[in-house]
This record gives sequence, structure tokens and C-alpha cells, in this order.
Amino acid sequence: MTAPVKGPASYFPSIEKKYGRPISEWQALIGASPLTRHMELVSWLKSEHGLGHGHANALVAHTLAENTLAENIGK
Repeated sequence: MTAPVKGPASYFPSIEKKYGRPISEWQALIGASPLTRHMELVSWLKSEHGLGHGHANALVAHTLAENTLAENIGK
């Protein structure tokens, strides 16, 4: 039995369905952005890509957490 997905990733199926892009594509856009602060990225996704606040926030939170984890593992 699989544990239910919790946290920001729980939004991913609805994000993919609503906006028609895979999560990996959104994460690549976030990673390529010159912006680095959480709320700057959220605002950018909302204004430039039409995402709702909750969806943008979930994508940014998850992506930044993954990047931080990867950086810490690389140390």
C-alpha cells in the first residue's frame, strides 16, 4: 500500500491537468528564472504563466526544497 502524497506535491496532479505541462517542465522554468526568492517566483508564475496562488506556491516550495536538498547532499 502506498502512502498518500502530502505537502506541495499533493497539488501536482491537478497542476498538470489544469495547465497541461508536466511538473518537470515547471521546475525547469523555475530553475532557469533569474529570480531566487520564494514569493518573487510565485508572483512570476502567477503573472507570466497564469497559475493560481496555491499552485504556484506548491511548485516553488517543492522546487526550492529539492534544490536545497541537492545542494546539501553535494557538500
